[in-house]
Amino acid sequence: MEQYDSLIVGGGIAGLQAAIQLGRYEHRVLVLDAGYGRSTLCKSYHNLLGWPDGVSGDELRRLGKLQAEKLGVSFVIDEVVQAVNKGKPGDGFELWGKSGKSYEAPTVLLATGLMDRMPELSKLKACLGLTVYVCPDCDGYEIRNRQTIVMGSGDAGAGMAVKLSDRTDKLIYVNHGHRVISKELLEQLRQKRITYVLEDIQEVIAEEGQGAFRGVLLTNGERIEAERGFIAFGGNEVKSDLARQLGAERMENRHIMTDPRSKMTSVPFLWAAGDVGVHAEQVTIAMGEGAQAAIWMNKALTMLKEEANVNRVIVRS
Repeated sequence: MEQYDSLIVGGGIAGLQAAIQLGRYEHRVLVLDAGYGRSTLCKSYHNLLGWPDGVSGDELRRLGKLQAEKLGVSFVIDEVVQAVNKGKPGDGFELWGKSGKSYEAPTVLLATGLMDRMPELSKLKACLGLTVYVCPDCDGYEIRNRQTIVMGSGDAGAGMAVKLSDRTDKLIYVNHGHRVISKELLEQLRQKRITYVLEDIQEVIAEEGQGAFRGVLLTNGERIEAERGFIAFGGNEVKSDLARQLGAERMENRHIMTDPRSKMTSVPFLWAAGDVGVHAEQVTIAMGEGAQAAIWMNKALTMLKEEANVNRVIVRS
């Protein structure tokens, strides 16, 4: 089995930034990437320094992988499904992928992210990041003064509509799934004059091949036109099961707890970065956390190598 200094689980934004930083320290690094993730769905990020016209998640991942490979970082397409701590701190970790292969290293970074829950509606994913959004902080700017449909469910969708009301007064909230909304949020929808529709969505209306959202067709046959859309269904999947297997502390919502300075989890030599942690769902923050974790992983690897050298000297003497 090939030996690595660090294993990075997740080839998204946080994982790639960490890989680049660790590669620059000249460590032996392997990125284990399932080949898909939240960033692969986004057709354009609009709030990144240096990309005023936007950049897709796929393009960021492509460029990041090329940059890391130039630094000697290795990549493999495999989905890690099992993880064990091999013993006392410093002994390392062993991970197994769906491929049946195992991987070992003394340090591991979990950059496994999360996935938004959304119904399987035709043409919806083709619009993500272009005219349909998930993050009000990232993309609230994109809907200013535009006719916008919030496609959501229950309180999650209602809360999103209320939050977006300072960006546009042309909001419609479609409660797909007919989940109950709290009296407080119903009152806020009324006060902010947000149109509330209790009906399921049959399909998204969009221009073929352009990702241009044009509205929704409801199951009752009604067509609602709009220029922009937001999704908010709640119950996003936080991909932190490997942290659970390794005994790392998690919050009730399954996000991984980390040290704010180092991004190390409660398990020594195990780090987490990006949306799988106590997250802000921002690409720029994921980048920063990836680099931050890598800096402290380098410190740990340097310490482990120094200890190994001391032990060799003792044995020889």
